[in-house]
Amino acid sequence: MTTCFDVYAKCVEAIESGELIESVSTQDKEFHFQNWFIHRLNSLNLDFDEPGRNTYPDFRLVKFPEGYELKGLATPGRDKTYDSNSQIPTGIHHGRTIYYVFGRYPKDRTTKEFPIIDFVICHGDFLNVTYDYVHENKSVKGFGSYGDIMIRDRKMYVVPTPFVLTTGTVGNKTLIVPEHYPTDARFVRVGELTRVESDQLVVGYSFDLNTNVISANQVANRNAGKKHIFYAYRLRTQAGKSVEMASKSADEVMAEVDQTAD
Repeated sequence: MTTCFDVYAKCVEAIESGELIESVSTQDKEFHFQNWFIHRLNSLNLDFDEPGRNTYPDFRLVKFPEGYELKGLATPGRDKTYDSNSQIPTGIHHGRTIYYVFGRYPKDRTTKEFPIIDFVICHGDFLNVTYDYVHENKSVKGFGSYGDIMIRDRKMYVVPTPFVLTTGTVGNKTLIVPEHYPTDARFVRVGELTRVESDQLVVGYSFDLNTNVISANQVANRNAGKKHIFYAYRLRTQAGKSVEMASKSADEVMAEVDQTAD
């Protein structure tokens, strides 16, 4: 059993009925979208642990082994990628199924209330199927003239969003889940999306402090070419284009990532 279909339906209902995001202040870049989402969970009587700046996912359900990680994106602006601070995306985390909630809203706004332009809930596996990687921050000592400076390796992962990985999601509201997920009569399938595992995996990297060059260490992926199939759904009451994978190679997607990674 999953809550994602009910959560998605409740979010779409709110968006189409004009439920706006309300910003507390102009400096509020994170919690306004979370506050909007909290109302949706409350309307479904879904108990959750209170979110915090260092919790992952943002919303951990109490009675279901599921969690929701929110990514609010201002547009026009950076919406092809997002920063994942010290946590790579994943479909399973500590026994919970993880769903990512992407909402785009106007960047240039003159009021504290503003609409959601487009919206995607996707299973974490759509972004990455690695479960066994454990993130840790490490450090090296002895840097500097006197040897008493420590360099801290604190990773930031830059991840493509569904809006760049697919076509038909911009300007629409879409749910993306693995193909085996059962659905109900409220929903209609609007796309089949296939993600293919890459030939190489990055298993490490090195950074030259003299040249400021970073180099990746790669190994062959034993699952190279393995396909992971997902279905895109919408409510039968919704309109919108069908959803397909964007006709971009991994290298082309990474080139767009590079533009926002620094």
